[in-house]
This record gives sequence, structure tokens and C-alpha cells, in this order.
Amino acid sequence: MAMAKIGSKATYHRCLKGLDNWKYIHYMPSHNPYKGSQIKMLKFGTTSGTSTETTTGTSTEQVAEQALVPNININKHNKNNNKPKLPKNENEVLDFFKKQKWPAVEGKKFFNHYTSIGWKVGGKIKIVEWHSTAKNWMLKAEEIKKQKTVNELSQKRDNLKTIKNKDYGQPL
Repeated sequence: MAMAKIGSKATYHRCLKGLDNWKYIHYMPSHNPYKGSQIKMLKFGTTSGTSTETTTGTSTEQVAEQALVPNININKHNKNNNKPKLPKNENEVLDFFKKQKWPAVEGKKFFNHYTSIGWKVGGKIKIVEWHSTAKNWMLKAEEIKKQKTVNELSQKRDNLKTIKNKDYGQPL
């Protein structure tokens, strides 16, 4: 199948039946999944020169057993290796946050947040490796802290440079 660039078993069997209909081969399908089908075909020899001898009688035939095609889909075979690696419990997350020198409160926030949304990113994509998601959580927490300090400073400042004690009796 690979050499003929045939991707499906149905196409493979259809091609064999077509060759049988055109009398290129004699295809005897086995409908048993554990036993291969049989194919009879002419044996083609290669010689370097021309031969003056003629063969009389029957032509030589070769009987071939069809190789069994495995019934395992290659794409689904390694499914168990790509299982999402999620934390077993909250303590595992807290230990990871302690190793990264982050407060336990952040670890609890992380665990509660992702547990509540089913360990998915954006509500759609399952988390494959939770350690990298936790590191991204830490980076975003730092960015949020920086934004808070900038916002607090800008709220304390008077950007319009107005006076707090206003005299409304004066004309503009």
C-alpha cells in the first residue's frame, strides 16, 4: 500500500478487484481478518538476452499470500502518551509555587481557577502541561501588579492640573 501510495484499505481492495476483473491477477479474497487473501499472478522473469527456446504447456504462476494489514490506526495508537499532565491535588500545586518562591495564596488561586474551568485554556483547549501554565500565571500576575501600581499613581496625580479649592463665583 505504501509503495502504491494507497492510503485506505478500501482503495487497496478495490484496486485488487479491478486487476482481477482485467485478468492481470487472480484475486481470492479472504473475509477472515486473521487470514490473508491469496493472489495468483504470472511470474515475470528477467533475462539479459533473447532466448530461442520456447516453453510448451502452461505458463508458470506464482501464488502469493497477501500480507495482513494491521488493524491499528497509527494516529490513535500513541494516544496514551499525550495524556494531560494535571496536578493530583492542591498540595502539588502549592509545592510547585513554593519552589518558584511564590506565595501559597497565588497557588491556591491558580488551582481553584483552573479546577473551576475544567483545566482548559480559553474554555476550549485542555491543558497538556500544567507547570508551564502555572509559570504563565506567575508572569501575568507580575504584569498585573505593575499595572496596578501605575494606575494607583495616575489616580493620585492630578492630570488636568486643577485646583481642589474652586471659587464658582468667578467667571470663566
